[in-house]
Amino acid sequence: MQRVGLWRSVPWDEAGSAGLSGARALSLPSMEARGERGEEAESARITAQLLKAKTGEFALESILLLKLPGLGLSDLGCLGECSSLEWLDLSGNAIAHLGPLSSLKALAVLNVSSNRLASLEPLAGCENLQSLNAAGNLLSSLQQLQCLSGLRSLESLRLSSPAGGLSNPLCATLGYRAAMAEMFPGVKVIDGERVSGRGSELYQLCKDLDSSLKRFPSGGAGIAELAGAAKPWVAEGYWDLRPARRSSIVEEAYKQFNEVLQECRELSKRAEDTIAQAERALNIRPDPNSYVF
Repeated sequence: MQRVGLWRSVPWDEAGSAGLSGARALSLPSMEARGERGEEAESARITAQLLKAKTGEFALESILLLKLPGLGLSDLGCLGECSSLEWLDLSGNAIAHLGPLSSLKALAVLNVSSNRLASLEPLAGCENLQSLNAAGNLLSSLQQLQCLSGLRSLESLRLSSPAGGLSNPLCATLGYRAAMAEMFPGVKVIDGERVSGRGSELYQLCKDLDSSLKRFPSGGAGIAELAGAAKPWVAEGYWDLRPARRSSIVEEAYKQFNEVLQECRELSKRAEDTIAQAERALNIRPDPNSYVF
């Protein structure tokens, strides 16, 4: 038996239209995907439109404070044109390079925590930088921080934030805190702890207390032993009031002052008497009835 194939003839216009429809069906998703990728790339980059929308300023040079946390930014774009910027928050993004920030001479406070930074080299140009938070990045050696040693205004530097669970590989190295204090002798606060200046003694005291408590096991015996080994912080009688000491020079000065004060009082009394006599003389008027014609 022979099989006879039945073929249905299809007009060219139907086939052509079907082909075009299929082509459109195939091409439209790809075009939409490319459009979405373009929008994502644009949204991951800082643009002048983004800066103006966030701040309400018409000129980038007029922006003083800028908050751009958690926007998925990876490219700083035109951020370097904000020449007057003083306060900048770029935390929680995907930034790996800080190149445009090198031109921000007025920048004083910078937060780049929770990003992908392995270098802070561009920040060497931020000559007025006072506070830097770079916790939660990829900094792994002290050499990567050497670029910050020339920043004379830097007072606060944070590479670790235990409360937020943010750190850098560098923070796990032995002697990290001591090396930081040696590299940045002018920095007063490291990782939120005051290491120099007013209040540093309190932090050191708390650290010593923590070290002492860690040496004793938990329980009443350890606490009792710690209490028995406790010593007064100051010598006995430290808080007693002492009479003020006066030198011979001070005594003579007091004496001369009292003498001058007494003279002033006497002069004041004489002036009051003179004024009173003058007033009485001016108040004496002749009686018209005393005249006889």
